[in-house]
Amino acid sequence: METTVPLSSADFLPADGFTGTLVGRAWVPGATAGPSVVAFRSDGVFDLSDTVATMSGLLERDDPAALVRGCAGRRIGGLDEILDNTARARRDPQRPWLLAPCDLQVVKAAGVTFAASLLERVIEERAGGDPAKAQVIRGRVQDAIGTDLKAVRPGSAQAMQLKAVLVEQGMWSQYLEVGIGPDAEVFTKAPVLSAVGTGVEIGIHPASVWNNPEPEVVLAVDSRGRIAGAALGNDVNLRDVEGRSALLLGKAKDNNASCAIGPFIRLFDDSFSLDDLRREDVALAVQGSDGFVMAGGSTMREISRDPQDLADQTLGANHQYPDGFMLFLGTLFAPVQDRDAPGRGFTHHLGDVVTIRSRHLGVLRNRVNTSDRVAPWDFGLRAFIANLAARGLLTDGRL
Repeated sequence: METTVPLSSADFLPADGFTGTLVGRAWVPGATAGPSVVAFRSDGVFDLSDTVATMSGLLERDDPAALVRGCAGRRIGGLDEILDNTARARRDPQRPWLLAPCDLQVVKAAGVTFAASLLERVIEERAGGDPAKAQVIRGRVQDAIGTDLKAVRPGSAQAMQLKAVLVEQGMWSQYLEVGIGPDAEVFTKAPVLSAVGTGVEIGIHPASVWNNPEPEVVLAVDSRGRIAGAALGNDVNLRDVEGRSALLLGKAKDNNASCAIGPFIRLFDDSFSLDDLRREDVALAVQGSDGFVMAGGSTMREISRDPQDLADQTLGANHQYPDGFMLFLGTLFAPVQDRDAPGRGFTHHLGDVVTIRSRHLGVLRNRVNTSDRVAPWDFGLRAFIANLAARGLLTDGRL
């Protein structure tokens, strides 16, 4: 049968295999079919519904990794067979398939957290969303601002001095404000339950002519602000739309299947910590049906704001998230490689396969389509609550 993208355990697992505590969500068929929290282990994929009903609820536990390790669960199949069904264009409804690993968490994103992407956002703004103008403006912006902003700590006296110089030169930008100013840009990327997982199509708006993937690390944070683990993410971005106006951020960022998270959440435990995450390298590959290949990536070593600081700026006395949140941390990757014509930079073609991988967080792989042609989002909060009720999972002990 036709697959969206080929998937196997090698296209899923981190470098250390099943060493870590890997959790996600799967649609489990049967008399009471529905989404379940699952654990990925060397001997299969295990449904944890008898212990915990939601991923949000799991992350609220004092030690979610210990709970998962101590929970036997119910085996629903081998990893490879479930991955195979996940990636099929026509799934077997009698077999499980994987979903995005988050459920009730709000999906937030931090923008302009790396110097390279900061420069590209300024260029988009100056070009007004026109990729043909971007190359010329890129040179002017780099001459005025420079390319080495990694040493500038946001909000510092040095950053404020740089701001004063740029204002004087007429080069100040709203993107520079959030890139080197005291306040991070944190916005809502996607509605609850709308994210897609690995092995399925991601969506770009059909009107967009300049767009790209954004490979990122995504924090899994509970309602108290504790970072419980992390996943990979693709913050699909419409550069032409955002370049026309930052007030179009919603249209640029939030479209059907424009938010991919996965392939699992790796919980913090003895094998993986926040310090490991601070050193994580994220690799990107784009393969087109036209033979085009692009490679790139991002490294958390060059992020301008620490992950803990970004989590702290998202949740606090002025804003709570009672079900927790997933937080995209931004990307170093800013594609400038020409694809269709000299000077026009990179943009997606339909059918592109986007692979994002890292040592600790495995592989997130999706194929590009337009947001009006991908699978519609039809399972929202009402459906989720009704499903949990029908399965008898609406109990305090499991939520």
